[in-house]
Amino acid sequence: MKTMQAPAASSKIVLVMLLLALGLAGAAADSSRRRLVSSSSDEPCKQMTLYLHDILYNGVNNTANATAAPATKPTDLSTSHWSNGTFFGMLVVFDDLVTEGTALPVGDEEPAARAQGFYFYDKKESYNAWFTFSLVFDSKAYKGTLNLMGADLMDDETRDLSVVGGTGDFFMARGIATIRTDATEGYFYFRLKMDIKLYECYV
Repeated sequence: MKTMQAPAASSKIVLVMLLLALGLAGAAADSSRRRLVSSSSDEPCKQMTLYLHDILYNGVNNTANATAAPATKPTDLSTSHWSNGTFFGMLVVFDDLVTEGTALPVGDEEPAARAQGFYFYDKKESYNAWFTFSLVFDSKAYKGTLNLMGADLMDDETRDLSVVGGTGDFFMARGIATIRTDATEGYFYFRLKMDIKLYECYV
């Protein structure tokens, strides 16, 4: 009986050794990155300006172009203060195009990234939302993700979202994305200008 168990035991030893080797290889790869931390808010280690285009499904005729759709309906509380409602309680899931300029891509032109996540309206008295999403990059310029989250205080001209992490070219990035509403078309389209400044980078 003991001799029959030996191959299984040796297989476990080999497996453990293999996992340790893979772990050490991963640690060595990570150690090749150099951490940069900015000492001044005026000197980010990386910055970029991008435009997020949100096209909300209108339920009628924009199925082909829509990049966002409500996952819940507003609650009755949204009309308790404003006669036209504030969408309080509505959650929207989006897969938005992100560009370097203000125009949407045309033809075979690729976007700079895609913004994938959700926002929900969280104030009864006026328009206010909370965002969490990933900027997904898959281009010649960048590959990886940046993860953003925070309150979109719509009454303010500019608002700050936290950059809380990233992958790929943005491995473990930290910083701030200052957003402003750059354009709107009724309730079904808005464009956000995002000035992204990273203050912790790995290169």
